[in-house]
Amino acid sequence: MTNDLTDNLFSLIKSLSPSEKRQFSLYVGRIGVNSDSKFLNLFKILSKQKKYDEELVLKNTNITKQQLSNIKAHLYKQILISLRLNPAHQSIPIQIREQLDFAIILYRKGLYKQSLKLLDKTKATALAYEEKNLAYEILELEKIIESQYITRSIENRAEILIKQTEELTKLNQISSKLSNLSLQLYGIFLKMGYARTEEEAIAIHDYFETNLPEYEFADLGFKEKLWLFQAHLWYSFITQNFLNAFRYSSKWIDLFNENDHLISVHPVFYLKGNHYLLESLFYLNHTVTFEKVLHRFEDTLKNPKIPDDDNIASLSFLYLYANKLNLRFMKGEFHGGEGLVEKIDQKIKRYKGKIDEHHIMVFYYKIASLYFGDGNNKKCIQYLGKIIQNKSLEMREDLMCFSRILSLVAHYEAGMDYHLERLIKSTYKFLIRMNDLHEVQKEMIKFLRNLPDVSPLDIKDEFRKLHATLKQYEDHPFERRAFLYLDIISWLESKIDNRPVADVIKEKVNEYAR
Repeated sequence: MTNDLTDNLFSLIKSLSPSEKRQFSLYVGRIGVNSDSKFLNLFKILSKQKKYDEELVLKNTNITKQQLSNIKAHLYKQILISLRLNPAHQSIPIQIREQLDFAIILYRKGLYKQSLKLLDKTKATALAYEEKNLAYEILELEKIIESQYITRSIENRAEILIKQTEELTKLNQISSKLSNLSLQLYGIFLKMGYARTEEEAIAIHDYFETNLPEYEFADLGFKEKLWLFQAHLWYSFITQNFLNAFRYSSKWIDLFNENDHLISVHPVFYLKGNHYLLESLFYLNHTVTFEKVLHRFEDTLKNPKIPDDDNIASLSFLYLYANKLNLRFMKGEFHGGEGLVEKIDQKIKRYKGKIDEHHIMVFYYKIASLYFGDGNNKKCIQYLGKIIQNKSLEMREDLMCFSRILSLVAHYEAGMDYHLERLIKSTYKFLIRMNDLHEVQKEMIKFLRNLPDVSPLDIKDEFRKLHATLKQYEDHPFERRAFLYLDIISWLESKIDNRPVADVIKEKVNEYAR
C-alpha cells in the first residue's frame, strides 16, 4: 500500500503543469504557517526528482521515516484540493456538486429556505446538463428538508418531488442497465474481438437481447440514448455488422450535434463517437468519406468546447493517429510512413501511463502492417515481436493470433525461413490453445509449412492455389474476419503478378472509387 501511495503521489506531481504547481504553492501559502510545512517541503523535493528517491527525501527534509507515509497522504489530498479549486478543472459536474455541498451546509445551519432555493436552482442545472444521478441526490435532500420542516415553499410540493423522483428513478435504472450492457459488450470485444463462429454470434445475440431493457425511445434523455447507441455499436462490431456500426456511430454524433452544450461536459464520449464513426467507415472501405470525416475530426479537436487537459490530449492522439494509419492502409500508401511512426512512438512514450496496453499493442500491429505493406519485413517483425512477447497482457485474443500469422508471412518474405518450421509449430499450438484455428489460418499454416518443399518453378502455382482457396472465404460471415487484420488476398495477388502489394491495394482503391 505504501508503494502504491508513493507511485500515485509521484505520478500526480509529475502530471502537474507549471501553472498548477504555482497555484498549489499559492494555495498552501495562503496561511503563513504552511510556508515551512513538511508536506510543502516534500512537494518541492519530489517536484525536482526524475525518479523517486526516498533517501534523498529524508536527507533534505526534517521528515522522519515513520512520518513519511502520513505526510505523503496529506500532500496527495492537498494537491487534489488545489486542483479542484483551479478554474481549468471547474467542470459542470464539479460545479453542481459544489452547489450541493453549499446547500447541505445551509441545511445544517437551519437555513432551510435558502437551502431549498439553492437546491432547486442546482437541480435545474443538473437536468439541463443531463446529470440525472446528481439531480436524484438533490431531490433526496429536498425530500428530507420537506419531510422534516414545514417550509410551505410551493403548493403541492410533495407531489411534485415524488413525481420527479419517480421519473428520474426510472430513467436512471434504464441508464444503468444500458451502461452495464455497453460495458459488458466492450469487455467481450477486448477479450475475443469479433465473433469467430456461428455459436459465438448466437450467444452474443442472446446476451444482447436478454440484457437490453424495455424502453420508449421518446422518453429517453441524452444519457440513455448515448448508452443505447454505444451498446448497439459494440454489438454491431462484435457481429461484424459494420453498416449498423456506421448507423449507430452516426446517431451518436448526431446526438451531440443536437445537444452541443453537452460536448464540453462529455468530451470523451464525443471524441469516442467520432473515432467509432471512422472505424466503421474503415471496415466498410469507404475511403473518400473516411478521409473527409478524418479531416473534420482533426478540426474538431481544435474546438474550444473540447477541454485542454491530459486525458483529452492522450485520447486525441490515440484516435487521430490510429485513423491516420488506417487511411494509409485504405489508400495503399505504405511507403514514406516513417515520420508518422516516429511521431506515434514519441507520443506513446509521452502518454505512457495514460494509454492502456491494449491500445498500444493495436498501434504496434498497425505499424507492423504498414511496414509489411512497404516491404520492410524486418521492421514488421520487430513491432510484431512487441505483441507476441508481451506475456503479462490480457487482451484481444484475435490480435495475438493474427500477430503470429503475419509474423510467419513476414519471416518468409524476409528470407528468414531457417527457423520457420519452429515458428509454424508454436503458432499452430497457440491457435489451438486460443480456440482460433479456422479455415483461413489452417490454409495459411499448411501453405507456409509446405513452402520449403516447393520448387521455385512451381511457387506461383502454389500462390494461385492458395488465392483460389482463400478467395471463397472473403465474404464468409466468420472466416472473413481474418481479412480485417491482414489483406492476405492482396499479398497473394502481388506474389502472383510479381509486383508490390501496395500497388495491388492502390489499384483496388481506384477501382472502388470509380
